[in-house]
Amino acid sequence: MTIFNQIYKTKPYKHQEDALHKSYNKENFAYFMEMGCGKSKVLIDNMAWLYWNQKIDTAIIVAPKGVYTNWKNNEIPAHLMDSVSPKMYIWKSTLTKKEQTELKESVGGEARRHLRILLVNVEAFASKKVFKFLEMFTHRSNFLLAVDESTTIKNIKAKRTKALIKFGTGAKYRRILTGAPITKSPLDLYSQCLFMGKKILGFDSYWSFQGRYAVIRSMKMGAHSFNQVVGYRNLEDLKKKIEPHSFRVTKEEALDLPPKIYTTRQVDLTMEQERYYQSLKKTSVAFLEGGEMVTTPEVMTRLLRLQQLLCGYLVTDEGEVKEIENNRLDVLLEVIEEMEGKVIVWSRFRHDIMKIANKLNQIYGASSVVTYFGDTSMAQRDEAIARFQDPGDPTRFFVSNPQTGGMGLTLHAATNVIYYSNDFNLESRIQSEDRAHRVGQHNPVLYVDLVSPNTVDVHIVKTLLNKNRLANITLGERVLEWLKV
Repeated sequence: MTIFNQIYKTKPYKHQEDALHKSYNKENFAYFMEMGCGKSKVLIDNMAWLYWNQKIDTAIIVAPKGVYTNWKNNEIPAHLMDSVSPKMYIWKSTLTKKEQTELKESVGGEARRHLRILLVNVEAFASKKVFKFLEMFTHRSNFLLAVDESTTIKNIKAKRTKALIKFGTGAKYRRILTGAPITKSPLDLYSQCLFMGKKILGFDSYWSFQGRYAVIRSMKMGAHSFNQVVGYRNLEDLKKKIEPHSFRVTKEEALDLPPKIYTTRQVDLTMEQERYYQSLKKTSVAFLEGGEMVTTPEVMTRLLRLQQLLCGYLVTDEGEVKEIENNRLDVLLEVIEEMEGKVIVWSRFRHDIMKIANKLNQIYGASSVVTYFGDTSMAQRDEAIARFQDPGDPTRFFVSNPQTGGMGLTLHAATNVIYYSNDFNLESRIQSEDRAHRVGQHNPVLYVDLVSPNTVDVHIVKTLLNKNRLANITLGERVLEWLKV
């Protein structure tokens, strides 16, 4: 098969060819392709076509920390056709002398004989440090600028969003990639589309965009009054504006992937846990019924403390961790004993990640486990993924938190996924589920949630599995109902 007279390195699915045909020569385009549908390959093929037709000589891919190196190590080597000679570079805030030399050479004449690909973490755009280099890197070049997981720029007020939109005006081609362009509301689309160009939506400001597509009502809570978005309108009009500049596909529409299988495993509380839970529950109910204005962060903190308790520890106001006798780790080990093949264990808390990893190391051996969380270096992250994905490597367990490892990684070596504890964020849940359930997976994937009965655990898991959000205007009331059951 060919990409307009050039040979594909990897055979595309029909939906990938359709996406490429719709986008290949457009200056601005959005790949709204659900996780696991192979949007990275489509972008790489698009880059190749633009390069071969002398439309670009440079590509800059911006992605979240922990994801952007995956492009260099996995996606580009796997999909960029052999007839394209790339020079790849990674931007880091701190560089070794070798890395500094490589980046300096990237702006020279020799480097420009190749397709130059620069990988940048999106967080770098919150500071000015990266811009001086980007100005040099893109000087007198025709470049494509792509933002992977573009919901990272959905907040129009964020520094990195403003910076990327401004920098994007100098790009000849702009691309955004995400499986879920709307994570909270249709208003999430504004800054993502603005990055591609003001003409797509045709609004001079976010407020005029909001006025067109949102229903706003003045609300009161005690002595406080504020404007609240209570609904949306004219969404067909919004869809019509975006449709010519985007390609949307879900896994169900595109792929013959094996099914997801969901189940829960009960974790009974110990007597000590039960005492603490009832005490914490009582104080939380009193707090929520106190008559004062309760904010979402305050409610989330209450949920967080309850969740930590269910995992077997309390965190004091001084940040000290008090361990409490609990059954959760034992139940996890029981579940794993019933499983064959590789296993992903998601846990919200760093404390639990280390505890789980240490226990698995004791039972299954030091080479059986890799961890992946905020403190893990980029080199260690790359090694962890490579080891876990290698069928010949003894690494059987990938232990991580959804906030760090749940986005952008390919972990389809696993057919078992266990949620030791859940993040409250629906996007994190969806993303983390699809690390295993994606292109390349040939087996059903089993998802097991560890749940303590008659606790908020039950309600949190039920809410997430029903694809409902925890953080909204009624959160305080909802949690109060949960606690009173």
